[in-house]
Amino acid sequence: MLGQVYHSHEIQAWERRWFSQQNSAFGLMQQAAWSIAQYLLQLFQNKYPEVKTIAVWCGRGNNAGDGYCIASYLKQSGYAVEIFATETGVSADLKQAIQLAEQNQLKIHSHFDLEGTFDCHIDALFGIGLNRDLDQTWQTIIQTFNAQTGIKIAVDLPSGLNTNTGQPQPIAVKADYTFTVLGLKAGLFTGQGKEYAGQIETISLIPADSELKAVAQLAPKHIQLPRRQAFGHKGSYGHVLVVGGHADMGGAVILAAESAFCAGAGKVTIVCHEKHHTAVLARSPNIMIKDINAFTENEIQSLLNQVDAVGFGMGLGRDVWAEQQFSKWFKPICASTHLQVVLDADALWFLAKLNIQLNPNTYLTPHPGEAAKLLNCTIAEIESDRIKAIQSLQNKYSGNWVLKGAGSLILEDKLWICTGGNPGMGTGGMGDVLAGMIASLKAQFAENVQLHDIVTLHAQAGDYLAQQGIRGLQAQHMAQAVYHVINIIRS
Repeated sequence: MLGQVYHSHEIQAWERRWFSQQNSAFGLMQQAAWSIAQYLLQLFQNKYPEVKTIAVWCGRGNNAGDGYCIASYLKQSGYAVEIFATETGVSADLKQAIQLAEQNQLKIHSHFDLEGTFDCHIDALFGIGLNRDLDQTWQTIIQTFNAQTGIKIAVDLPSGLNTNTGQPQPIAVKADYTFTVLGLKAGLFTGQGKEYAGQIETISLIPADSELKAVAQLAPKHIQLPRRQAFGHKGSYGHVLVVGGHADMGGAVILAAESAFCAGAGKVTIVCHEKHHTAVLARSPNIMIKDINAFTENEIQSLLNQVDAVGFGMGLGRDVWAEQQFSKWFKPICASTHLQVVLDADALWFLAKLNIQLNPNTYLTPHPGEAAKLLNCTIAEIESDRIKAIQSLQNKYSGNWVLKGAGSLILEDKLWICTGGNPGMGTGGMGDVLAGMIASLKAQFAENVQLHDIVTLHAQAGDYLAQQGIRGLQAQHMAQAVYHVINIIRS
C-alpha cells in the first residue's frame, strides 16, 4: 500500500467489507484514535513540549467519535483536554465514544465558543463522507478554528476539504498535521490539498483486500537513470529539436533548449523566428539554430529524420502566422513514429481545434487553462476535479499527460501524483523548462525513463532553487538546478 492513493468510495467500501467479517466498528474507531494519540504524544514530546492544553473539535459522525476517543487517551496521558462539539449524532459508535469521554471525566461543551486559549486544536468535525458545500454555520466554525493560535491537527483529513478533489467546500481547516486513517486520499495531494493538509501521516489499521483499488500512486522521489557508458559521445545522448518562438516570444524556446542540454541531451536545435537567433547564440552558443520561416515540407521531414525528440509549441503564439506554422509542423511531427514528441503551450491551443488520436510517444503538458481549452470547459471545472479532467484528456486525445499545478497529475499507464515542487514555481517559463526536460530525457532513454520521474525531477530542481527562498524564483535559473538534480542521482 506504500504510496497508493484512494478514492473515498474505495475506503468506505473497504471498511464495509471489514465490518461484514464481524469486526467491530467501535473497535476500529478506538484503534485509530489510540494510534493517533500515540503519534501526538511523540510529536508533543519531541517537537512541541509547550503543549499542555488541548481543544478537540467534534462534529456528528464517526470522525467525531475518533475525536472523543483521542481526547480520552490524551487526558489519560496527563494533558488538559476539553471537547467542543455540536449536537451529538445518533450512531451507536459515536455514543460509545461519548461515553468513553464521559467516563474519563472530560469537559464537553455543546458549542464552539472557546474561552481562553489552547496549545493544540484537533479537528474531528467531518470525515471523508462530506460531499456538499458547508453552510454558513459550519463555515463560521471552521473560520473560528483556523483563527486559533497553537498547533492544528486534522483527523483523517482537514474538515471542509473534498476527499477526492482537494477543493475546499468552500472553506477548510488549515492543519499543520493530518493523520489520515486507513489509506491516503487523493484530495490531500492535488488541487488545493497541500495548502490545507500540512504534514501527512498514514494510520494503517487493517489489511488491504483484493477488492481495494487505488485511484493513483504517489510518484517516487528517488530516481535512478541509466548510467552513461565510458565510450559515449554527443550522438549517444539524443538530439532534441525545439520548435516555436514567435517573433514576439523568443524566451520560451531558449528556456526549453537550455533545460534539454542541462538534462543531458547530446545535441539541441532550436527552430524559431530569426529575430531571436542572436539572443540564442549569445546565451548558449552550443545550441544550433534554424529559421522557422525558411523551411519547406521536405526540409521539415529531413530535419525530423535527424532528431530523436521534439518539443513543439513553446512561444509559438496564437495569431495567423502561428496557426500556419502549427499546420506546417504538426502533421509531420506526429506522423514520425520514431520521435518522442512533447506538445506544450500554444501547440495545445491549436490541438484543441482538432479531432485526433495521438500516438503513444506523445507527451502533453497543459496547465489548467490549456486543459480547459482542450476539453471545451471552464478552468473552474478543471480545478473542481483534476483527476477527472486528466482522464478526460487522455480519453479524448490519447497520449501521456501532465496536468500541471500544485500536486501535478501524470497519466501514463496509470495515474501518478507528484508531491514535490513549491509555490515559487508558479512563474512564467517553468512549463518551458519541463517541456525541455521531457524531450531531453525521452531522447536519451525513451521507455527507460517514466514521465512521472521527469516531472518529479523538475519539481526537485524547483525545490533546490527554493532553498534560498520562493519569492522571485525564476525559470531562467532552473537550468543549473536541473543539472544539479540530474547529477545527484548519479546518471
